[in-house]
Amino acid sequence: MDDYNVAIVGALGAVGKELAKILIERQFPVKTVKLLGTAANEGREVKFKDEILYTEEACKGAFKDVDIAFFCVDAEISRRLSPIAVEEGAVVIDNSSAFRMDERIPLVVPEVNPESLKNHNGLISNPNCSTIQMLVPLKPIHEKYHIKRIVVSTYQSVSGTGKNAIDELDEQTRDYANKNEIKHSVYPYQILFNTLPHIDAFLDNGYTKEEMKMVNETHKILDEKIQVTSTTVRIPVFRGHSESVNIETELPFDIDEIRELLENFPGITVLDKPEEKLYPMPLFTKDTSDVFVGRIRRDFTVGNGLNMWIVADNLRKGAALNAVQIAESLIDQNLIRRQ
Repeated sequence: MDDYNVAIVGALGAVGKELAKILIERQFPVKTVKLLGTAANEGREVKFKDEILYTEEACKGAFKDVDIAFFCVDAEISRRLSPIAVEEGAVVIDNSSAFRMDERIPLVVPEVNPESLKNHNGLISNPNCSTIQMLVPLKPIHEKYHIKRIVVSTYQSVSGTGKNAIDELDEQTRDYANKNEIKHSVYPYQILFNTLPHIDAFLDNGYTKEEMKMVNETHKILDEKIQVTSTTVRIPVFRGHSESVNIETELPFDIDEIRELLENFPGITVLDKPEEKLYPMPLFTKDTSDVFVGRIRRDFTVGNGLNMWIVADNLRKGAALNAVQIAESLIDQNLIRRQ
């Protein structure tokens, strides 16, 4: 493959750092790397491979020599800078929620809908972390048995909120151990020893934005006819999201065939030996690339019901890795505009 000029916007954040690491791990064909961020962070020293790089301000003119720009920033910044990057010739892969539901912009999980990339106009959206890890194992099941309904409850780590939330859980843990007052600012309540059934803002329909992201993104990526309902919960885990997923299919299935489908699908590790107490957990999925599936069992309350427990590293497959895989798919399909 040819080598590409790459930019990482938000290079000092949790996802940006993870993305840089993944580019090296996967031997992505990098010619040059620009690390972009705020003016306040300009000139920060970062090591990439054996090279020392210095952060630059993400602004007009910063993308003129860039082939692929990975955006690892919030939606407001993406809305402002992504059009500039595209105008200057870069293909933008955006990890924020800014453009996900724009019908003109592909929303892509490479194992699920890589064909959607053919319609890109310089901008591709990376889906929500919880949607990504759910849809990878649902794809082969839907293809064979036609999923008609999904009920999902998530158990999401604090890293999904960002570095401030990671620091807050760490501080609360230390304060508890030292018998100090436990304070909170990132979340409306203490997260240590707690669960918050509240991720993102509440909407008029009683759901949160995070819950509706899972509904709407599933429709856009997998199938708009599937009925989806979601409850998203924040838990005191540093890294790794878990999901209890219940599905109902149109066609009858055999549990052994479901296992075989999942075991043979790229990006999935089946870890399902309950008799040996082996099942997916965030404790053991940190720094891994696959989506882990376990507790696979029939739901006997409906005709074609299935339960699964799905766990993935949200900073990797839920964000940085999926973005890099999108770039790899663009290259494979010869869909990168060259500077």
